[in-house]
Amino acid sequence: MPRLSEVIAALDALWPPSRAEEWDAVGTVCGDPDAEVARVLFAVDPVQEVVDEAVELGADLLVTHHPLYLRGTTTVSAGTFKGRAVHTLIKNDIALHVAHTNADTADPGVSDALAGALDLRITGPLVPDPTDPQGRRGLGRICELDRPETLREFAARAAARLPRTAQGIRVAGDPDMTVRTAAVSGGSGDSLFAQVRAAGVDVFLTADLRHHPASEAREQSPLALVDAAHWATEWPWCEQAAAQLDAVSERHGWGLRTHVSRKVTDPWTAHAPSATSPTTPGAPN
Repeated sequence: MPRLSEVIAALDALWPPSRAEEWDAVGTVCGDPDAEVARVLFAVDPVQEVVDEAVELGADLLVTHHPLYLRGTTTVSAGTFKGRAVHTLIKNDIALHVAHTNADTADPGVSDALAGALDLRITGPLVPDPTDPQGRRGLGRICELDRPETLREFAARAAARLPRTAQGIRVAGDPDMTVRTAAVSGGSGDSLFAQVRAAGVDVFLTADLRHHPASEAREQSPLALVDAAHWATEWPWCEQAAAQLDAVSERHGWGLRTHVSRKVTDPWTAHAPSATSPTTPGAPN
């Protein structure tokens, strides 16, 4: 079995920490470099539910997309929920490693997995990495559909292919408009509207779209918007990442066993559709 340091070196080769944003917190949070690794669990969020799953699975390494300590900390006290996660991991000899924005812009990265989940054909990055001479790395992806379909059909495709969440799929645009091209970006994407408009695509699929940026984007162009839950747009990366590590393991003869958490760690747990409109008596002003 490989040592943790060897597995981490392989993960860093897939998603180099140097390519993470300056504000990000990627890399190994806890773990003994000399410990042996036989079983690895991939997940989006390093929350207690996932940590407990890693314990039950007998995992030696938990790899998550989201950082545990994005803003830094002065304590790992088990009296805090993050500290409790760290204590649980260390007590059970489980390492934690994070690949966040360095996985977002990788080739393949988070948005490749998102496009793949919807069977979209990728033509290039939405925001190319200027340091990539091949022009394949970068944030988001520009895609084509195999055949034109309506926005209604495209949204239904997203709802069917992405993991179910309480939010489901929100849509802005004429449901009957024709969609031939799309931009996708896993996670929060409303900072990318300028690049999406410049790409000239028909629809933008992402998450966490806020009222004002979405409203302004719709006023400035006929661009349609499809807004999914943040967790749902990034979960496909876990399967892609596990497959990448499987390939490394096979190449080195490590015999690693990889697993993907199917715990729904999206924070929203229920959705109540609106029953009234502003013109209906009793509706809120």
